[in-house]
Amino acid sequence: MVTAPLLAPGYLLLRDAVSTPRSYLSDAALGLTQAAPRALPQDFAIALASQVLDGGVLVKLLLILGLWLAGWGAARLVAHVLPDSGLGGQLVAATLAIWNPYVAERLLQGHWSLLVGYGCLPWVATAMLARRHWQLVFWVALAGLTPTGLVLAAIVALVCCRTWRDIGVTAAAAVASALPWLAAATVADSLSSTAGAGVTAFAARAEPGLGTLGSLAGLGGIWNAQAVPDSRTTLFALVATAVLLAVVAVGLPVALRHREARPLLVLAAVAVLVPAVLATGPGLAALDWLTRSVPGLGLLRDGQKWVALALPGYVLAAAGVARLGRAVTVVCCVALIAVLPDLAFGVAGKVRPVQYPAGWAAVAAIIDADPRPVAVLPPDSMRQFSWAGPAPVLDPLPRWVSAEVLSSGDLVIGGQTVPGEGARGRAATRLLLDGASRDELAAAGVGWVVVEAGAAPLDLPLTYRDADIALYDVGGSAPTAAGRPLLIGAHLVWLLTLAGAGVVAAFGCRFRPRR
Repeated sequence: MVTAPLLAPGYLLLRDAVSTPRSYLSDAALGLTQAAPRALPQDFAIALASQVLDGGVLVKLLLILGLWLAGWGAARLVAHVLPDSGLGGQLVAATLAIWNPYVAERLLQGHWSLLVGYGCLPWVATAMLARRHWQLVFWVALAGLTPTGLVLAAIVALVCCRTWRDIGVTAAAAVASALPWLAAATVADSLSSTAGAGVTAFAARAEPGLGTLGSLAGLGGIWNAQAVPDSRTTLFALVATAVLLAVVAVGLPVALRHREARPLLVLAAVAVLVPAVLATGPGLAALDWLTRSVPGLGLLRDGQKWVALALPGYVLAAAGVARLGRAVTVVCCVALIAVLPDLAFGVAGKVRPVQYPAGWAAVAAIIDADPRPVAVLPPDSMRQFSWAGPAPVLDPLPRWVSAEVLSSGDLVIGGQTVPGEGARGRAATRLLLDGASRDELAAAGVGWVVVEAGAAPLDLPLTYRDADIALYDVGGSAPTAAGRPLLIGAHLVWLLTLAGAGVVAAFGCRFRPRR
């Protein structure tokens, strides 16, 4: 019901979601750029897998898998912790895990890999509570497609720990999964300590009729007001939140009676309260100081994404409504869906594949045949393509070519510019905007210039141009970044952790004796 549009041909291209036919093990995919390694080891995994499977198909399958895992994992967690709730409790839990504002808003923001990590959280909790350590390692590594997913999974696992061995296994899995971005940050020195500039722009946001705390408690409140379902932009958001919280509250007493559920219920409360506090004036000031003072803590800016930690506790509490009978269980499932009707069919058709114009493939092929550094216009990180729908999207070029794409990473949010970490990209863009000559651009290490989205043509040697994209040959080059073998090794550690733990866990389930 949610992902049906993704079954159509095409590529997911919506805000932060960028899929391309092919990706490469470029410096960007390994984290050897000035930008913070926010998409590792995701980009490495997509680059490997797209050698055998079209990248657009791969991203869509992973997104569908993430939501499937969320619902299935919620049911498994309930079956382990609240076995008396039966099938009814599992169905309520699965419905809440998939059909909620967090999923809708992250779909609209294009955070498909975050939703994969979100889908792993109930599996992480179940594996730790059942003391199935190899399964735990697998789910932590899978959630570790992104740094945020790994942190979410590690926190859930630690909350469920009982022994020092549990803590040790969690720490080992987290370190092995974090090696790609830890190594990249060390080698490329890309952890900026100036991320506080975007703290206010990325803070959790109050929705109509709800304060920030109420929005977060209802699993909404994303910072981007444009990435919100239409039903959450009116006072109906108040009704929807009341229904979701009522389902959770009615079943909460049942969940509280089970010892294994209590740490996850406490975590759910903390996951709502802390982002709400950080969205206040003093909270923003503290977070601004922290992210400016400690490199790497820009990860904390998007406060609402941490509400995902409430998922295991919420589904356990919701499952408790099954004690009131089958009729109440059905009503709760229907009510959760009814108060968010526009999550259906790709959030009312907004999450759907698009087709690239032919010129993009032609330009990518030319650059890949001679992968020199690429400067891009327009200067902003976000693009507005007429063929990709009304929503803006991150520039797809860095994920499509094997060459380094020089970008500043600057974002404009509500009229405020949030600076990125790309100093070289910012310098190259300034040269282009100032009308620099070919020799000046080449001396600055620019090999190609790509002009997208109908920007004005340049007085440079033209290699390709159509109505959608133009390519200019500048002729410059740059030395190969150092540290590729180390970064590839770090990524392989993550990949072997994921695959090895998966195989061992699968064989453990296959041969575990029945009780």
